[in-house]
Amino acid sequence: MIDSKFIGKEYPVTEYEIGREKMKEYAVAVGDMNPMYQDREVGKKSKYGDNIAPPNFAAVYNLMGCAQMFFDPELSLNFAMLVHGEQDFEFVKPVKPGDFITTTGKIVDIAAKGNNDVIKFEARSTNQDGELVTIGRATFVIRGGN
Repeated sequence: MIDSKFIGKEYPVTEYEIGREKMKEYAVAVGDMNPMYQDREVGKKSKYGDNIAPPNFAAVYNLMGCAQMFFDPELSLNFAMLVHGEQDFEFVKPVKPGDFITTTGKIVDIAAKGNNDVIKFEARSTNQDGELVTIGRATFVIRGGN
């Protein structure tokens, strides 16, 4: 079992600048052709004054801290047995091209379920104005324990 002493462990801040082309590429990759993600004129005329990122683009910047957790030598996770269980996002404010996103992440829960370990990670992302934009939560299962 992963030691519960790691509940609350925070990871170093990650930073990501939202690029217009990256937003477009992501939208195309997931098959979402909403003009709010791609057409500058549509974005300019919107209530946001610019394009906005597709909601699940948050996976790009919000959960970067998970990689830090995966390779944390103190946790010593068995990466070969790790399965991504769940993921959800709470969208607080739209993200636009040029936003500079800062994300903090931490382990919020560790539990044993049967022969598996379950670890939950939460990340909070703010923009350059310090406004909360996204809260991401991810659950990972380590099959057969750690």
